[in-house]
Amino acid sequence: MSFTQLETISNNIRKNIVQMVHAASSGHPGGSLSAVEILTYLYFKEMNINDPKDEDRDRFILSKGHASPVLYSVLAEKGFIDKESLNSFRRINSKLQGHPDMKKVTGVEASTGSLGQGLSIGNGMAMGFKMDNKSSRVFVMLGDGEVQEGMVWEAAMFAGHNKLDNVTAILDHNGLQIDGKNEEVVSVEPLDKKFEAFGWHVIKINGNDFADIEKAFEERRKIKDKPVMIIAKTIKGKGVSFMENNAGWHGKAPSDDELSIALNELGGMK
Repeated sequence: MSFTQLETISNNIRKNIVQMVHAASSGHPGGSLSAVEILTYLYFKEMNINDPKDEDRDRFILSKGHASPVLYSVLAEKGFIDKESLNSFRRINSKLQGHPDMKKVTGVEASTGSLGQGLSIGNGMAMGFKMDNKSSRVFVMLGDGEVQEGMVWEAAMFAGHNKLDNVTAILDHNGLQIDGKNEEVVSVEPLDKKFEAFGWHVIKINGNDFADIEKAFEERRKIKDKPVMIIAKTIKGKGVSFMENNAGWHGKAPSDDELSIALNELGGMK
């Protein structure tokens, strides 16, 4: 699939995100928009995941579960869930809860939302695949505030010690969390050196650029006997001018007027 095709899909996903959060009057647009290119590339080019029921499929875990709008939007564009169901986001009795539920939504591999747990879940899957001699890979997306959680570092130590080279962690490194800039809340730098110290191979990229993302996964496939961390520098609220690099849009829904501006910037209604 060409970069042009991926860009078209990612733009549709961004429209889905802002419309979903607006309709629900609740949700997390900022960190959903920043992760669009990475999830688009994973689901439409990198992962073996054309059938969500194939036991040999690759697995993706959205550890920062509050960014569920991006995952639901990708699953809808992939055809795993009905696009019309996106309108039910965060509604009473909807399958599309604010945080992903693997028992209710086709294509969701792990129920997440309590930050810090996704990498441990992914490690368990990856270890199981190795024990069963399966080629399935596991991809886990983490958030900036999430890597302040101690459980993340326990999981990093476990993956490095066990040489889980079928695990790829991706940090959506947009530099912001709910309370502001990372370095002003709790700095976790230098992230690259820390993961390397735990036995990981680290790749640093522009996470909103498909060419950079592709190079990262080409490099990743050459790495053996080590888990890989991709630190993807992104823009929170990417694609919507008034949301970009603004921590205030971590968990806030756009008004009617703001939705209109956002959709206009994204090329209009789908």
